[in-house]
Amino acid sequence: MIQKVKKLYHRLLTLEEASLANTKELEWAHIYHDSIRGKKWLEELSLSPGRWAGNYSFFYVLNRILSDHRPKRIIEFGLGESTKMISSFLSHELTDSKLLTVEHSKDWNDAFNKRFKRSERCQTLLVELQEKEYKGKHYTGYKDITAKVNEKFDLYLVDGPFGSDHYSRYDIAAITHNLNKEDQFIIIMDDCQRLGEEQTIIELESSLLNRGISVFKGKYEGNKSQIVLATEKYKYSTSL
Repeated sequence: MIQKVKKLYHRLLTLEEASLANTKELEWAHIYHDSIRGKKWLEELSLSPGRWAGNYSFFYVLNRILSDHRPKRIIEFGLGESTKMISSFLSHELTDSKLLTVEHSKDWNDAFNKRFKRSERCQTLLVELQEKEYKGKHYTGYKDITAKVNEKFDLYLVDGPFGSDHYSRYDIAAITHNLNKEDQFIIIMDDCQRLGEEQTIIELESSLLNRGISVFKGKYEGNKSQIVLATEKYKYSTSL
């Protein structure tokens, strides 16, 4: 009987947490739509938030960072709905900026290009996936990514590859290894409601601090969560 009560309690707790997350997501949807009001080109952009794509808190944060901070060098991991938004900004507002999208699937890249025409300042780098290891745990990463991407960026958007149980998307730590305390940047990590992404953020934050790079940290929660790490110049992106 006690075990049944415990199971019922945990089930009710899970349902309550899911209901709260969905309520937050509805609130973020309204906030997002208010934040793009007056930008007709963004209001008319066909986006499909949720599921594998970013959710409304993700797109609100991305929109605000692109609008407020106007990054010139942007890299994203994972081709999709965020690519549409960034490309549209490049076409209408960020006329001196460029985007590098790292994607593993040629088929998905070809299908995406048939449906959406990107800005000419958007570049795609196709990189196959491989299993990697960190602290004895395996995660999915991009093959030889540090040899293929060795420049610095103002905005790092991490929404790929597929999530791993531990140290998910840990390639971001390798990609940012060349940063120093003189650099100013923003890192957005999606899906931080999951253990793997949370572990990666903890390790990444520690790595940056060990190199004398001070960062501010903010978390945005809907039915999925994002964590933003930002240096002094961009600190207000952690409290939008």
